[in-house]
Amino acid sequence: MSDRRNFIKKATLGTLGIGSLYRAQDSNAAPINFEKAGARKEVKKPLIISTWNHGLPANKEALQHLSKGKPPLDAIVAGVGIAEADPKERSVGYGGFPDREGKVTLDACIMDHRSNCGSVSFLQGIKHPIAVAQKVLLETPHVMLAGAGALKFALSQGFKEENLLTAETEKDWKKWLKASKYKPVINTENHDTISMLILDEDGNLSGGCTTSGAAWKMHGRVGDSPIIGAGLFLDNDVGAAAATGLGEAVIRTAGSAMVVELMRQGKTPDEACKEIVERIYNKHKDHKDMEYLQVGFIAVNKAGIHGGYSLRNGFNYAVYDKDAGHRMEDAAFKMSWE
Repeated sequence: MSDRRNFIKKATLGTLGIGSLYRAQDSNAAPINFEKAGARKEVKKPLIISTWNHGLPANKEALQHLSKGKPPLDAIVAGVGIAEADPKERSVGYGGFPDREGKVTLDACIMDHRSNCGSVSFLQGIKHPIAVAQKVLLETPHVMLAGAGALKFALSQGFKEENLLTAETEKDWKKWLKASKYKPVINTENHDTISMLILDEDGNLSGGCTTSGAAWKMHGRVGDSPIIGAGLFLDNDVGAAAATGLGEAVIRTAGSAMVVELMRQGKTPDEACKEIVERIYNKHKDHKDMEYLQVGFIAVNKAGIHGGYSLRNGFNYAVYDKDAGHRMEDAAFKMSWE
C-alpha cells in the first residue's frame, strides 16, 4: 500500500445521490430527497465501508459473516476484531499505544438500525472492546459502561483479562518517556481507530467503532470513539457516519451526528462530511490543537451512496459492494500537512 500522505487530491467531491425518496419515522414529516443531478446507480447491497487500510481485512471478514446469514452487528464485531487482535495495529486493541502511564485503555461503541447502542470507555485488559460493547447493548439496560465497571461486566460475560501492552509497544512508550512530548499526529502510519458502517441486504444500517485512543494521552482520557453522536451515529431513515482523528475536535462538534443531520437535509455523504470538516476547521483554526489537527469522516446514506472527507491529506478508507468488490479509496481533503 503506497504512502497515502502524499496522494494527489482526486476530483471526486461530486459523489451524488440517486432518485429515491425516504420518509422519516414521523409520518407527517416531509420525505427526504436524495435525488441529485448526475446521480450514480444504487449499489448492490451489502455495502461495507471502514476507516483506514486495516479496514480492508475487516471488511472481508465482515462480508464472510454476512454471507453466512449472520447479523450485521456480529459481522462488525468480527470484522473490526481483526484489527483489535493484531499487535501490529498500534492504535487499536492488543499492542495499541498506551497512555502516559504505560496502560493500554480502550474505547468502543456499536449501534443497530433500531438505534440500540452499546458502548465501553476506559476499558483495560480486554482484547475485544467492540464485543463488550455489543454485550452492553444486548445484556444491559444501559448504553455505556466505563473503567472498572466495564471490566467487571466484561469478566462476568466470560471475557478473559490479559496484558495488552506488547514488548514492542512498551519499548516505544519508554522511548517516548524520555521527551514526553504529546503531539497526536494522525495519518496512515499513526491513525487512531477503526470504524465500520454496513448497509445490509435488507437496507438497514449498523455501525461500530473501536480504538486504543491517542498515544501518550493522560490516564483516564476518553475520546470520541465510544460516544454515540460523536465517533459514530446512524439514523436508519437517513444514513450513517463515523469519525476518525482527534477525538476532542469531533466531540466539540458532535461530528457524526451532524453529518447524518446534513444527509437528512438532502446532502450527499461527500457533501455532508465536507461541511462538518469545514465546521471543525473554522472552530479550530485559531485553537492550540490546530498544529496537529486531523479529522475525517465516512458516511453512507439509505440509497447506498457512500463518501468521505478529511481535514488534511492522508485519510483513506476501505469499501465493499457487489458491483466493484473490495478496494481502498482516498478521501478528498481541505489542506495538506505542512
